[in-house]
Amino acid sequence: MTYSWLLPEYCEDILPDNAWALEEARRKLLDLFKKRGFNLVIPPLIEYVESLLTGTSHDMDLQTFKLVDQLSGRLLGVRPDITPQVARIDAHSMNHTAVNRLCYAGTVLHTKPDVLSQSREPYQVGAEIFGLSDVSGDIEIQSLMLDALSLLNFKEVVLDVGHVGIFRGLITTLKLDEKTENDWFKLLQNKDIPSLKIATEGIDSQIRNALLSLPTLNGEAAILEKARLILPTSLQITAALDQLDAVKRRFAGQVKLSFDLCELRGYHYHNGLVFQVYSTDYKGALARGGRYDEVGSAFGRSRPATGFSLDLRQLITFKR
Repeated sequence: MTYSWLLPEYCEDILPDNAWALEEARRKLLDLFKKRGFNLVIPPLIEYVESLLTGTSHDMDLQTFKLVDQLSGRLLGVRPDITPQVARIDAHSMNHTAVNRLCYAGTVLHTKPDVLSQSREPYQVGAEIFGLSDVSGDIEIQSLMLDALSLLNFKEVVLDVGHVGIFRGLITTLKLDEKTENDWFKLLQNKDIPSLKIATEGIDSQIRNALLSLPTLNGEAAILEKARLILPTSLQITAALDQLDAVKRRFAGQVKLSFDLCELRGYHYHNGLVFQVYSTDYKGALARGGRYDEVGSAFGRSRPATGFSLDLRQLITFKR
């Protein structure tokens, strides 16, 4: 027997109490963004797949519902993430040369839930800065992210920060093929030191020792000094550590800080600082962000870019 009122798995109505709470929170966050100089954009729900997935990872491709456009015959995708759309708007639709601050709020759709207890329809709210290459842009976004979470009554949080440039700086001289690079990336993400020891046999001993040390370089700010003693002093690695130090100086004493030099989330998408916020009473990250300077080049303009996003639907449901 078919019940006409059944919804697809991991899709559900938002009923009045939660709906009003979500709408009130959305207004608060957008008001905050506006006060900080961010302009609101509303991208379309569907786009041509080649545009929608430009510069994103294979995982994002798997999360995208696809359909054929009856007008053009081309393949469309339902957006699984708004950030690439905002990068397209900055690079093509607005075509600014100055620093551009944009924000957004809207539903995205995933083929599978990120976590089995969550909806396939996250309500994504976020902010992006384009055209600002200095670490001050990352710090501005992190500060906005923390203030946004404070508005949502998440007070006791941990700002966890990493930098994908450290791993890239270590392997840049090795000229690895794509498969090997991806294999090492997965081992580092899993902090699988025994397997990494086997995988890196025969390479330069200094680089190998540095790679094997990355899974141990996580914790409070003191690990940054330890990292300077262990890691090679290349320009890329030194610049990455300098940026991490800048974050430490900005937020020390204001929020609990944690650094993880093995954190490579979004490695194929991000190219600099990556960050996420945790709370002891919430499973998973409250919000995530990072630098992604290279994405705009696919739309004709390579622009420095950094931003963050959160799933407002999930956070509101948790708070209630």
